[in-house]
Amino acid sequence: MKNIKDFPFADLIDLKIQSVESGKSTCSVGFKRDLLNPNNVIHGGVIYSIADTGMGAALASTLGDGEKCATIEVKMMYLKPAEHFDLTCHTEIIKKGHRVAFLESEVFSNNELIAKASGSFAILSS
Repeated sequence: MKNIKDFPFADLIDLKIQSVESGKSTCSVGFKRDLLNPNNVIHGGVIYSIADTGMGAALASTLGDGEKCATIEVKMMYLKPAEHFDLTCHTEIIKKGHRVAFLESEVFSNNELIAKASGSFAILSS
């Protein structure tokens, strides 16, 4: 994967890229109270962020020199509230073309599937 030099948003929510290899990634966010919404569960934006970042990391692992990627769209399906546990996201590329790639992410809390995401990303050349 290409090196992420400066990613202050990831630092803000403690998002870590655990592994990346040939079109797949695993990311995590450690639980902290700052991530809770008024309903006392992890905010949906945090769940979106881990899925979106996982997709970018998985796709970046397949890009050539001078290529980068950017989110076109992501559809989230929230299946269950994320309680007071760490989050883990597993992502893989479904199809990669020359200009667009399609990916899917699954987000887990306490080993339970809490959200699924599908997204499309642009592949850009410098």
